[in-house]
Amino acid sequence: MAAGRVRDGRRGDAPTGPTGRARWPDPGPDRAGCADRSGYSSPMSDPASPEDSTAALQRVLATLSYLLTRSRAHERQASQAGITAGRSDLHLLMALEDSGGVSRVGDLAVQLMVEPPHVTRQISQLEAQDLVERTPDAQDRRARRVAITPHGKAVLTSFRAARLAELRLALSDFDDADLDVTKAVLLRLVDYVRDKHLEEPRTRGRGA
Repeated sequence: MAAGRVRDGRRGDAPTGPTGRARWPDPGPDRAGCADRSGYSSPMSDPASPEDSTAALQRVLATLSYLLTRSRAHERQASQAGITAGRSDLHLLMALEDSGGVSRVGDLAVQLMVEPPHVTRQISQLEAQDLVERTPDAQDRRARRVAITPHGKAVLTSFRAARLAELRLALSDFDDADLDVTKAVLLRLVDYVRDKHLEEPRTRGRGA
């Protein structure tokens, strides 16, 4: 991110010390290394520690992953959207929409990095909620494809709107250039993790 833009939620130039380097006030105990009610301590590093940028990013991602996968976070966003679908249900709907709204079970399993039987069971549950429907496969009469229903699209739209509003609020001090860089970094990580996952079955097969 561009230097001098945002630090600890503040925009503008930092005050300088005797050496001419930017010097920010101590964020205080409520910003660095704080613990939530569960007793989990955030692994945010001390700004003065000799930690390289990649290691610092890894620690932030570990904290973010922990916070985003807590059930309370999903329940809050789902409540704001006025829906009751579970987190894994919404991820399947997102994968389905990213595939053009219709997909085969096997393709969804690859996209979600899970086994096909898991997707099949989840589709049955979503079908009972009128979120997806099975349709004939024009290329294979023995197979069925899965399509998102209008109700499923409405649920997904509501959830995404609630999440987007929360994200805009959290990142309101950052400009588009900062967000574009962040998106590029995260997309690289997503591609890397997906590629490593696709390599795993082949690696296990050769070693079997």
